[in-house]
Amino acid sequence: MVKYVFSFKEADYRNKKLFGGKGASLIQMTQLGLRVPPGFIITTEACKKFYEPRRLEIAELEAILLKNPPPEVRDEVLKKLHGIIDSLDLPDEIWSQAVEYMKRLEAEAGRRFGDPENPLLVSVRSGAAVSMPGMMDTVLNLGLNDETVKGLAKQTGNEWFAYDAYRRFLQMFGKIVLGIEEKLFSTTWEEIKKKYGVKDDPDVPLEGLKEAVERFKEIIKKERGGFPLDPWEQLRLAIKAVFRSWMSPRAIFYRIIEKITPDIADCTAVNVVTMVFGNVGWDSGTGVVFSRDVATGENKLYGEFLPVAQGEDVVAGIRTPMDIEEFRKRFPHLYEELYQGVKLLEKVNKDVQDVEFTVERGKLFFLQARNAKMTALARVKTAVDMAKEGIITKEEALLYVSPDHVLQLLYPRIDPKAKAKPEAQGLPASPGAVSGQVVFHPDDAVRWAAQGKRVILVRVETKPDDVHGFYAAVGVLTSRGGMTSHAAVVARAIGKPAVVGAEAVEIDEEEKYFNVGGQLVREGDWITIDGHTGNIYIGVVPTIEAELIPELEELLKWADEHRRLGVRANADLPEDAAIARKFGAQGIGLLRIERMFRKPERLELLRSIILAETPEERRPYLEKLYKMLKADFKEVFKIMDGLPVVVRLIDPPLHEFLPKPEEVLEQVYQKKMRGEDASDVEKLYRRIKALQEANPMLGHRGVRVGVTHPDFYYYLNKAILEATAELKKEGYNPVVEIMIPQVSDVREIIYVKEKAILPAIRDVENSFGVKLDVKIGTMVETVRACLTIDEIAKHVDFISFGTNDLTQAVFSFSRDDAENKFIPQYLDLKILDANPFETIDVKGVGKLVDYAAATAKQVNPAVEVGVCGEHGGDPRSIQFFHKTKVDYVSASPFRVPLARLAAAQAAVLNRQNKHGWLPF
Repeated sequence: MVKYVFSFKEADYRNKKLFGGKGASLIQMTQLGLRVPPGFIITTEACKKFYEPRRLEIAELEAILLKNPPPEVRDEVLKKLHGIIDSLDLPDEIWSQAVEYMKRLEAEAGRRFGDPENPLLVSVRSGAAVSMPGMMDTVLNLGLNDETVKGLAKQTGNEWFAYDAYRRFLQMFGKIVLGIEEKLFSTTWEEIKKKYGVKDDPDVPLEGLKEAVERFKEIIKKERGGFPLDPWEQLRLAIKAVFRSWMSPRAIFYRIIEKITPDIADCTAVNVVTMVFGNVGWDSGTGVVFSRDVATGENKLYGEFLPVAQGEDVVAGIRTPMDIEEFRKRFPHLYEELYQGVKLLEKVNKDVQDVEFTVERGKLFFLQARNAKMTALARVKTAVDMAKEGIITKEEALLYVSPDHVLQLLYPRIDPKAKAKPEAQGLPASPGAVSGQVVFHPDDAVRWAAQGKRVILVRVETKPDDVHGFYAAVGVLTSRGGMTSHAAVVARAIGKPAVVGAEAVEIDEEEKYFNVGGQLVREGDWITIDGHTGNIYIGVVPTIEAELIPELEELLKWADEHRRLGVRANADLPEDAAIARKFGAQGIGLLRIERMFRKPERLELLRSIILAETPEERRPYLEKLYKMLKADFKEVFKIMDGLPVVVRLIDPPLHEFLPKPEEVLEQVYQKKMRGEDASDVEKLYRRIKALQEANPMLGHRGVRVGVTHPDFYYYLNKAILEATAELKKEGYNPVVEIMIPQVSDVREIIYVKEKAILPAIRDVENSFGVKLDVKIGTMVETVRACLTIDEIAKHVDFISFGTNDLTQAVFSFSRDDAENKFIPQYLDLKILDANPFETIDVKGVGKLVDYAAATAKQVNPAVEVGVCGEHGGDPRSIQFFHKTKVDYVSASPFRVPLARLAAAQAAVLNRQNKHGWLPF
């Protein structure tokens, strides 16, 4: 017989896939000797067994949901799905084992389940293999009815507490197990508090609690025919409800967004745990604590404690809890016990811990531990600190921080020069300063974002059902809740700026406005929130880019010690080069010169060059243009002094620099309408039409311009080389490499070298009296260049893969059209695993890169091999490049730190023979 149920003492905490993260933590804490309420786990295999009778139908419906169908289709699918799930029941072998373990629990606790004199109460909690905060369900105080509530009152000597637990159980059971709308209960509860003139739950008198119990039972009777008084039936229904919550809309949506596939977590376990009560009195309470500050990474306990409360009260943000430092002052001995336990868990698990605990009549119980969701700042700081403390190794520290964390650290912050005055302040839950239009409902956030609007989701408090709005919004603001509330945890997990618990912000979600300091902010108005400070501003406030923090600089130095791949930067202008150098780039892997032409006076000269019909007509314009460009080259080379700068000769189709034919034709008509001579504009129109191409991306561009107009290439090289020569004479050490783009045949390289590049080198050397050591290479971005690399590599000093154009060529996709029109569908339908313009297509494009790099090294061992497409800044692509003969990748300046870390992680993972990112 298959064993589906295990006690905390007999299970293996390392098997998270079988016992779920929550169950694994209960097992581990029990076996480490921490005080944990006794209980047992119904495994994820039991969950799969529960779904087995209708597994194929459920899989088909889930597959439809994974394709992100229109709302009306989604709603119909969910309706069918829940109809199927509601028809399922617990298999007999699972239920019989659960009953057996409940009997064992009775013996251990010295109480009986359903006993009116000495009742045993339990919580029934979900727990998947990976943390899905708030996405699945929990039922507390299970086992209460009209008789056992009296036994609980007698057992504890506290009738108020017993009825408080009963009203909580009825509300939770009604909502989660019976599917009754929560608002029916919460509205009734607010009415009762108002009736008795109290604001906070603990102040409701006993008669108010008894009234709530009766009214809640009436709601359940009206909505579902009645409340099951038999505790065993309550348990059976609750286990089924937890299994069912695995397929709730919010859980499905969360798994889709977070890419939680069946190989990572394929169902939820159920944890049945003896209840301990934080709402017995003022010497009791519940809390959440982190082993370090999850916002800053500071090495101190960070969290909150709420007296006279149960666990859901803290994460729901219903009442404002006390800071953990206040808990330390009130309960010093409990704090010390908590500190020692939390730090033990941190050391064993090699990660910052998020721990739920309850104090019952002065006794501390550990209820759950998991790896904490932290801000990027805290993640990086703790990685470095824990490595220095000996908790983890430097290699483990490198794997502890994901490339996304590095990107988040480069989020904007409020520009101090703006001198903006905040209207209110909340808790800084997740970093980044962001502006957006206010929306008050998650569905509105999704709809507005689909229209291209930047929105900030504003809620009194968020619930798990709001998760789709989080992903659609650029930021989140709540008026209730603490740093451990749902909004804070989810925002940190997905890297969205968030400010929570801003009590001065009075929100009316129904009327869609909020009031702060007497100012009304309505839906659609702009606000700015700062997740670094918690400040809230009305209107758009300017932001600036962040600086690297010392801990990140140290982590990246460790990364540099481990990585094989070099990391350079792509740049357009001197400003890009300055950022790249600041972020640790080892040079410029691609200097695109096209933006240097965009200044009006330069663009005018370039247009004249393109429109000229003879070399003689072009020369005067070329003479003027190259002198203008030389200053830009000189500035970039000076910024990158001593580091290589790869300059790509002009690459885009020439039509991009010309006016559109229809614009010129309109000028012709306007001149003629005014009776003016239009011959000059007509000549321009004819020339533009003559240069027009049917498929310009595959037309007269790149090296083809150098072949047809070698004088153009000569003057571009002259600008580059004169800038180099002048800097050498000034005592600088420019390291310049010239790259020929769009090559498909080695003879193109030979031709432009002989006709343009080498003559320019000779002329500049003679003119300046210096020797120039300039490398000449090519960008490999055509399929033929990859296949004939054995010929090309003999005639160049370096090659660099332009993976953007190479991807276009291999797929026969036009990037601009593909990404806008059909790639999203291809991703939804799983025709593509990833956007090939973001992550390298290993089977096609990657195969060409692997072959060409290896062949180039074989025929010319001295040849340098780089990657300068967008893939050079993509972590998964970098992992692939690490395994090839590529020497360096080149990324956009702000992705240089990310690429440095990703390259080191690829090296570490390769040594460990592991794949993917490994947060501990």
